[in-house]
Amino acid sequence: MEWRRLILDSGHPLRKRPRRWNGNYPPCIPAEPCQLRRMSIAAKPSSALLIVGHGSTENPDSSTPYFEHADEIRRRRLFAEVHCCFWKEEPSMREAFYLIDSDEIYVVPDFISEGYFTQEVIPRELQLTGPTTKIRGKTFHYCLPVGVHRSMTDLILKRAAEVAPGIDPATTTLIITGHGTGLNQNSTKAIRDQVDLIAASGAGYAAVVDAYMEEQPFIAAWNEIASTPNVVVVPFFISDGLHSFQDIPVLLGIESEVGAAASQREIFRHNPHFIRGKTLYYTSAIGTERLMADVILDQISDFDQLHKAV
Repeated sequence: MEWRRLILDSGHPLRKRPRRWNGNYPPCIPAEPCQLRRMSIAAKPSSALLIVGHGSTENPDSSTPYFEHADEIRRRRLFAEVHCCFWKEEPSMREAFYLIDSDEIYVVPDFISEGYFTQEVIPRELQLTGPTTKIRGKTFHYCLPVGVHRSMTDLILKRAAEVAPGIDPATTTLIITGHGTGLNQNSTKAIRDQVDLIAASGAGYAAVVDAYMEEQPFIAAWNEIASTPNVVVVPFFISDGLHSFQDIPVLLGIESEVGAAASQREIFRHNPHFIRGKTLYYTSAIGTERLMADVILDQISDFDQLHKAV
């Protein structure tokens, strides 16, 4: 079936009697800067967790964060099983069903935004028809992608503070950058939401703006976007793959040509960069943050509160 994002009065994107989504997310509450909060989650010894990622056939680093998130959650012994599957790597989404022994599976898209993959590709490949789907004796619970969770605001502020220690936010522009695409309007909405949340959080940055690789405002014009002497750029991607550590450094002017994969380079250790008359700090992708494992668990906790208590 054609997958469309639908809205619940309670805030989840799916409901039993759906109406066409109007393009707006339920409002989020701005988080306090860098006050990272861990949501408690009860152990689920009879359930499995399936983390779904994009993957890549071109970059060896693309799947690394997904496996790291899985390893961290597996270490906590909260689930009977923890697996990963991908769109562009093995194991594929269609193979996932045969990897799992448990009868109850929580599916969490380890994606940065709502969009084409989370609304159409993943449901199609896993045969999901709603928030909970029963398939051949197994029950699948489909959670929201990690990138739209409210705790992402804290992670961005943490990453920005770590890359530019001691730098006065009042003299700094924080740029959150992503891919940008015309395929789905929600691919950039998650970034715009984070810009608004951080601007309202009291973090103290002179400006907080969004910029993209393939749509306006373009990240290549970062020095024109920012009027401050200091600029911090945080890539809103899950992995340090083709875009965040190969394409964007060229667009920023850090590199003259696309180079090797992130594991073979040390761009993030060369901060700051003194280019185009400004001091530029460039972080690794937000999805490489260790606390992303907690965001995955947060989405599962939110799902249970919205659905399993009903």
